[in-house]
Amino acid sequence: MDTSTRRQDLAGRAPFRRAVVTGGCGFVGSHLCDLLLDSGVDVVCVDNLLTGSADNIVHRQTDGRFELLVHDVTHPLSIQGAVDLVLHLASPASPQDYMRLPIETLQVGSLGTLNMLELARRKKARFILASTSEVYGDPLEHPQRESYWGNVNPVGPRSVYDEAKRFAEAATIAYRTEHGVDAAIVRIFNTFGPRMRAEDGRAVPTFIRQALAGEPLTVTGDGSQTRSLCYVDDTVRGILAVAAGHHAGPLNLGNAAETTVLELAHLVRELCGSSSPIKFVDRPVDDPGRRRPDLALVWEKCGWKPETDLRKGLSTTIDWFANQLTPTAARER
Repeated sequence: MDTSTRRQDLAGRAPFRRAVVTGGCGFVGSHLCDLLLDSGVDVVCVDNLLTGSADNIVHRQTDGRFELLVHDVTHPLSIQGAVDLVLHLASPASPQDYMRLPIETLQVGSLGTLNMLELARRKKARFILASTSEVYGDPLEHPQRESYWGNVNPVGPRSVYDEAKRFAEAATIAYRTEHGVDAAIVRIFNTFGPRMRAEDGRAVPTFIRQALAGEPLTVTGDGSQTRSLCYVDDTVRGILAVAAGHHAGPLNLGNAAETTVLELAHLVRELCGSSSPIKFVDRPVDDPGRRRPDLALVWEKCGWKPETDLRKGLSTTIDWFANQLTPTAARER
């Protein structure tokens, strides 16, 4: 498939020419920059490197169509030249990060979102907010449809992230209604893949790191809580499918294949060839008991669904971590 065809696939109505990606040095953001560039779209990557890493996009630094701006989006941003797509992913995303950076998380979800919406308004650009399944809280509806209002503790330890994203969604709709900004919301469920930080506290990188090191795999609670894990290539493809469409959202992006945390730990241990024991630890406060997206709407409106099998995605992710953490062990795999 040639570049022009790929661009048309991504941009349905018309090819995007130049995109701004906030949080572009982060895990999902860096993969999104890659897909845009590989599809012929120029990219301005904006990141203050608080939780992201320039290492994630170092392979793009010599690409003339890529620009990195080290900037905190809680401050207004001016971009020279035309922009026709703004993708707002900037935010601490792991519980470990947003609990360590509560004020910064609230600021990027509020001030940062307003600033990026204002940029999109000035540039007359399509705006995509990367929201989260966390807006559903510990859901009483299962699976979660976009029409579900959620069960969120507004003053709990996870609230800084939940409420920042809920504000961001409200701001996005307000700009769409008041200023006519061509804005849409995606709610991203658990995503995994290469470039996750080994110490970020989320289940997949934690289990992989522990299994590769021969340490006990720390399963919270009894491990019966469920997650629906989507490989990062599918997630970024979904973001651009929504960008290419006309639907305002919210639209769920994730994988409908549900697995328990304990099942995930056993699978990671198996794929790593590890004999690490399972160790049960206290479950975090307000940790959701079940999580699975209803994907009917995004399929109907954008023709998107995940394609990567969990075992395949985990194997690729484990190989990447093995190369990062233990080069010798990686060569032996």
